[in-house]
Amino acid sequence: MSAALGLYRLQQVDSQMDALRARLAVIRQTLENDLELRAAAEALSAAEALHKQAASALKLSEAEVERQSLKITQTEASLYSGNVKNPKELQDLQSDIVSLKKHLAALEERELEAMLRAEETEKKLEQAKAQLADIQSNVLTQHRDLAAESETLTKDLERLESERQAIVQNLDEQFIKTYEGLRQHKRGIAVALLSDDSCSACGTTLTASQQQFARLPQLFYCPTCGRVLYAG
Repeated sequence: MSAALGLYRLQQVDSQMDALRARLAVIRQTLENDLELRAAAEALSAAEALHKQAASALKLSEAEVERQSLKITQTEASLYSGNVKNPKELQDLQSDIVSLKKHLAALEERELEAMLRAEETEKKLEQAKAQLADIQSNVLTQHRDLAAESETLTKDLERLESERQAIVQNLDEQFIKTYEGLRQHKRGIAVALLSDDSCSACGTTLTASQQQFARLPQLFYCPTCGRVLYAG
């Protein structure tokens, strides 16, 4: 096996491993940082707070209506009890009842608004609960699928690592150093294929003599991008 062929095979394996590691990193990030789930939980918390506030306001409004109704009942009882004989006092009680009922109407209007508000916040609360439940279900399924994919990718990575070791054992150490240096400075691609008389990495078209050199046993580098060229 020529050095160029060995390095080309090594490049193929390393490129596959790079892709697997990138996908595994995405899976880990997805499993660790589920923004959608956190957003739904925060939305539920906010909906709970708003409904609690609305329910408290309704309860307070109901208590005010109840107190006002009791005042009217007590005032009417005094008016019709027969205990009050003075015309002026009777007139005052009648005026009080009119005033109390007018205020009761305002309180009942507020109570209705509070009731509608509480119903609205309760509806939104139920929607937030349902949304969170749906997302939790989806996330559970997604995480299960991602965990299975991660396991498969890890096994593939282990297999490729074994292939890589076998290839490296048949290569000269100096060639490997050259390859690793190019990998570091050429965005992971140290070896390019000579395809249609051109470098597959940068697209440079080689002259006939350059193509001939690329097919010789020794390493030949692309005159433009400096990568090792494998003629196939």
